[in-house]
This record gives sequence, structure tokens and C-alpha cells, in this order.
Amino acid sequence: MRQRPALVNYASSIIGNRVLAEDLVQEAWLRFDEASKGRFLEDATGYLYRIVRNLALDSKRRDAQESRVTGAADYEVIANISPAQTPDPETIVLYKDDYATLMQALAELPERTRIACEMHRFGGAKLREIAEFLDISVPLAHKLVADGIDHCRERLGGWP
Repeated sequence: MRQRPALVNYASSIIGNRVLAEDLVQEAWLRFDEASKGRFLEDATGYLYRIVRNLALDSKRRDAQESRVTGAADYEVIANISPAQTPDPETIVLYKDDYATLMQALAELPERTRIACEMHRFGGAKLREIAEFLDISVPLAHKLVADGIDHCRERLGGWP
């Protein structure tokens, strides 16, 4: 909390918007809190500043990309703009535990439920396609997918 005003000033100097800087500092604190759970960090302040800097730079890049897209009159320009392919290190650290929990939750599901859930969520399969693949009815495919998603959400503590 002592560092909050300095962090807001730092973020504001990067993005040029104090209101957005306040939001970034709040987001940084949530990420820092999640990443540092149960661990002692030697340079916690420095780590927090890095998170703020990365969030501010990401925000600045996103704003620039949105400006290019909204300002582009040519479809070809828009089609050639693509999001970053690799996540930043903080994102990897933040979601590594969630990923492991999700994989464990999927492994706990009955085989048909797991397959239906994976086909729908990861493969983008429609319920009709899942039903055909598993040789079941469409309503049962819907129930299996819903049950699988509910189980995973429960294990992840309500993750969307």
C-alpha cells in the first residue's frame, strides 16, 4: 500500500492516463498477490514494478493496435494485424497452477464427459458433432459438456 502512489505515477508516466494507471496498479496487485501466494519474494517491490510496467506496456500496445484497426480503411491492413503469439512471463506464472488444476480436473471426469468437454472447449466441436462421435443423443452431449465444465469450474474456484 505504501508503494501505491509511486506505482500509479510510474504507470501514468508510461501510458499517460492516470485513471487507467489506477486500474493497472490494481490489476498488478491482484497478479502479484496470486503469483506470490505462499512464497517469500526477496525483491517484492521490484517484482511489483515489473508487473506494472508490463501491464502498462501491454495496454499501450493494445491501444495502438486498436487505433490501427479502427483507423484502417483497408481490409488488408486489418487482416495483417495479429495478436501476440506468446504470453508474457507473468501470465505464464499466473496461470501455470490454474492449468495444472484444470488438467487434473479433466482427468477426474468420466471418459465420455472428458471427451465431450475437450471436444467442445478445446476443439470447438458443436454438440451435434460430439453426439455423432460418441454415438449419443444431442441432449446427452449437452449434459456431458455442461457437467464437465461445471466440474472444472468447481475445481478452479469458479473460473469462467
